[in-house]
Amino acid sequence: MYIPKHFAVHDKEKIFEFVEKNSFCILFSNHNGSPEATHLPVVLDRDAGDLSGHFAKQNTQWTDIEEQEVLLVFQGPHSYISSSWYETNLSVPTWNYVAVHVYGTIELIKDKQEFLQTLKELVAKYEDANSPYHLDDTNEEYIQNMMNGIVGFKLKISKMEGKWKLSQNHSRERQQRVIDQLKQLPHDHAQQIARLMQQNLRGEQI
Repeated sequence: MYIPKHFAVHDKEKIFEFVEKNSFCILFSNHNGSPEATHLPVVLDRDAGDLSGHFAKQNTQWTDIEEQEVLLVFQGPHSYISSSWYETNLSVPTWNYVAVHVYGTIELIKDKQEFLQTLKELVAKYEDANSPYHLDDTNEEYIQNMMNGIVGFKLKISKMEGKWKLSQNHSRERQQRVIDQLKQLPHDHAQQIARLMQQNLRGEQI
């Protein structure tokens, strides 16, 4: 990913936090000599430095993915930035966004109990804490049967890239102009970018 120095994020814990909050990603690999991608949720193990997830068995991307170096793209909020928001017309529009790219090698999970544990972690991550649904002994036989239709994987992280493009290459006055305009837009992503930009201007952790 092209990352000018103004936008680069090197803090591993900050990147981990972003991945956990935006964990529905796109996994890119080479399949039969062509690029292929799958949209899927993953679970991060910070201590082990890996990500776990699964493919539908009918999705052939997994069939030659083992031992490949692959790319996972995690996308956060993003918004168009109009040049009309600046104090001069000698400018061009742009796009502000936050994103993380994670690289690593794929290993398929062949042990059924290990795979089941990753599924339990995935459900626990996304299911509401007060939800009555759990993967446990009451439905494990059914889940074991359903597991025949999916293929689990673990990605060992080799490199992470973080990019927070929040107009840091502009003056504080211009950044504040952009924030004020974004706050007027009725879009959730615009509001989130405005909050991140404001936190950055205040020197707060983002």
